[in-house]
Amino acid sequence: MYAVVRDNTFDRAKLAAESAKIAEFQAAHARQPGYRGSVVVDIGSGRQISVTLWQSQADGEAARIALGPVIGRALVPLLATSSILVGVGDVVFDDLSTPE
Repeated sequence: MYAVVRDNTFDRAKLAAESAKIAEFQAAHARQPGYRGSVVVDIGSGRQISVTLWQSQADGEAARIALGPVIGRALVPLLATSSILVGVGDVVFDDLSTPE
């Protein structure tokens, strides 16, 4: 599994008024091949840390390209500052999955 970690600072008023744009992005995100899920943590003052999990690095990179237009339309107008890529890499531990 592969993870992408981002630090996003949103304009709180825009974020509250435009929840449909967040839902649009989340739906498009979840439809991407290899998507394994996301965790978004609100750390206050409009900042959110997101961890998005992909089956592979190739899936994550393909999704970034495919989602570019949705990101530009749905998320970028809500940001107070540019999104910061904190890091990417292979997941070395997770206990989110339930054994089958």
